[in-house]
Amino acid sequence: MREGTPSAADRPVGVAGDPAGAGDPASVHVIVGTTRARIVLSGEIDADLGADLQEATAAAEDSGLPVEIDAHHVTFMDSSGVAFLARLASRGPHRVRVLRAPPTVRFLLEVTRIGELLDIVDVDPGFDLDEPSGTGDGSDATD
Repeated sequence: MREGTPSAADRPVGVAGDPAGAGDPASVHVIVGTTRARIVLSGEIDADLGADLQEATAAAEDSGLPVEIDAHHVTFMDSSGVAFLARLASRGPHRVRVLRAPPTVRFLLEVTRIGELLDIVDVDPGFDLDEPSGTGDGSDATD
């Protein structure tokens, strides 16, 4: 997946969580374990990441495992991110969990009612490629 920083001309100035308008590097990473797949989102989740979000959706679906989204480091999300979450929630056989969603993401999930299709979890249970789901020690639950 790619990481990048959109140019200042491509972004609105003073986006919530970005008062200087400098932007945060955006990234999408997929980690597939033995019992679940985790998609880690960070920075500005917008149309510039469309291809990466599609790849992440395909990888998560291909795994056949329950999916969790670590949204802790998301600083901005537009309709592309909301559509990504809606796709995951509506296509998979398992309910998608969103971990540590910041207030801006929570607001979007409430307004769009997509949050009704997801489990919003405040604590990160941790992720170990070899451990059963739900038995993490929480060691990566802090910043």
